[in-house]
Amino acid sequence: MSIRWSTENKKLVELSRKLGLKHNQVISFDLPAGYTCPAASLCQSFAHRETGRIRDGKDAEFRCYAASVESAFTNSRKAHWSNFEAIKGKTSKEIARIISESLPKNTKIVRIHSSGDFFNKTYFNAWVMVAKQNPQIIFYGYTKILDYVKAEKPSNFKLVYSYGGKQDSLRNDEPTCFVVKSESDAKRLGLPVACPKDDSANDYDYIMQGVSFALVIHGTQPAKRKS
Repeated sequence: MSIRWSTENKKLVELSRKLGLKHNQVISFDLPAGYTCPAASLCQSFAHRETGRIRDGKDAEFRCYAASVESAFTNSRKAHWSNFEAIKGKTSKEIARIISESLPKNTKIVRIHSSGDFFNKTYFNAWVMVAKQNPQIIFYGYTKILDYVKAEKPSNFKLVYSYGGKQDSLRNDEPTCFVVKSESDAKRLGLPVACPKDDSANDYDYIMQGVSFALVIHGTQPAKRKS
């Protein structure tokens, strides 16, 4: 199995334009949604590896957008599973080597997980190594593992806590992304709204600044579920 990087994610293409970069200089590394998200709760969803059929977790209140993408696009689903097969069961050093050696030349920014999460500490440590080995590249992403947001990382590696997981009660003042039903809900919480239509990639700015923000729920939602 080989590593497959995504360069066609719409938000990442918009981010490259915003920063004056070529679209293939802003890329993402993705894993299967749900299956690699051990702390997911309110957004836990799975797309069947073969059929793509969606299954929502028992506590899901809104559907994971990445799972919906995997359900709709077979090639995305296959790419995410290919990445998982390439790294699972390996040591941190082995994973770091596989990722670093596969990084396309001239990469400037890597979104870690438009789909998936850090499924264990060994895998997270591998990304710390990759960031240290590639100080010229910015690595960023969301995670529902609070310890990884708080962990010591190189300055080119930024994470925001994604609210709606099993560790919500442990959160203090860590930078956090909240999913809300509407912009008015975000205002009620005193949070800026990320990814509006006129700036769909500005969540990157908030993550770089280490501040909390809100995302308005989007994508196909499960029937008869709370938003």
